[in-house]
Amino acid sequence: MKNKLLSKIILIHFALISISFASCSKGDSTTAPKDSIPEIPGYTLVWDDEFNGTNIDPTKWSWEVNGDGGGNNELQYYTALPTNSFIENGKLVIKAIQENYQGKYFTSARLRTKDKGDWLYGRIEVSAKVPTGKGTWPAIWMLSTDWSYGGWPESGEIDIMEHVGYDPNVIHGSIHTLAYNHRIGTQKTKTLTIPTATTQFHLYAIEWFADHIDFFIDNTKYFTFPNENKGWQYWPFDKRFHLILNLAVGGDWGGAQGIDPSAFPAQMEVDYVRVYKKN
Repeated sequence: MKNKLLSKIILIHFALISISFASCSKGDSTTAPKDSIPEIPGYTLVWDDEFNGTNIDPTKWSWEVNGDGGGNNELQYYTALPTNSFIENGKLVIKAIQENYQGKYFTSARLRTKDKGDWLYGRIEVSAKVPTGKGTWPAIWMLSTDWSYGGWPESGEIDIMEHVGYDPNVIHGSIHTLAYNHRIGTQKTKTLTIPTATTQFHLYAIEWFADHIDFFIDNTKYFTFPNENKGWQYWPFDKRFHLILNLAVGGDWGGAQGIDPSAFPAQMEVDYVRVYKKN
């Protein structure tokens, strides 16, 4: 009887310690309890952000601040201003605003996990809702962290989700390498029409292996890019990559049919980001 009572006291003690530790952690806790996140058979959750805090977690995200046009002649200036990226109702909001700023006519945000979340292989999934309107160009994508094979496109790019406002509800999944990229018209890409992409949240994901990358929307696989074993020029995806979330304005693709000023402010909302490693 004494042993049972002692065991109960020890369990209560450790429970109180756990509660105390959680309440004393630094910064906003934007990660949900692990037991509340659905398990995926054969995978282990290794990184996530549920955006449950009051502020964007700087231990997981950093802001790219520039007006470079993203290499695509885009019109926005990416800022770290709280008007362009913030947490609202448990969602990450990236907002593009029409305003004069640093010589540009739009502001927006581009967040990345570089050196805070970098992965080689696994399942990367993002629940998001994309904006409407000509000139909007939201993206969920990945770039090489270490640029081991050189600059773009040598070290590769994985576009988990792209959407251009003049072609509503058509979702693009693509990869870019030295041999396969849009500048020489050889990029590998597929599309899937999601009638509610701009009105509802959908799950955009890849499952990345050493021999191929699968692309999914709401767990429906619609594109597979294989490793052809021809060298890094075709498959630079054997190095760690990081995740990027951004909302561009205009540009060579996003602005190909003009920009509708009435579409702004426009925003992409993200419910969560989760990364799993294959067991």
